Amino acid sequence: MAGESLFYCYIVRCANGTFYTGWTTDPERRCKQHNQGTGAKYTRINRPVQLVYTEILPSRSDAMKRERKIKNMKRSQKEKLINNRQSNETS
Repeated sequence: MAGESLFYCYIVRCANGTFYTGWTTDPERRCKQHNQGTGAKYTRINRPVQLVYTEILPSRSDAMKRERKIKNMKRSQKEKLINNRQSNETS
């Protein structure tokens, strides 16, 4: 698997309580970029952000499709997705 990238879809919680969804090859690095003001324009004005959800996907295309699907979810659906992931990690 050397040389192959992993692709992630992620959600950060912004300082104003909203969610921002994106895709990346390194969620921790991307979260730092958002917090340094070098990420998306939306997160730049709603800092700091906290990484609350990541999902590994097999390709960049799949990550981008998943990002679009999550962005189209209602807030309650995003919260359920985040809470389910967190409860699975603590089980």
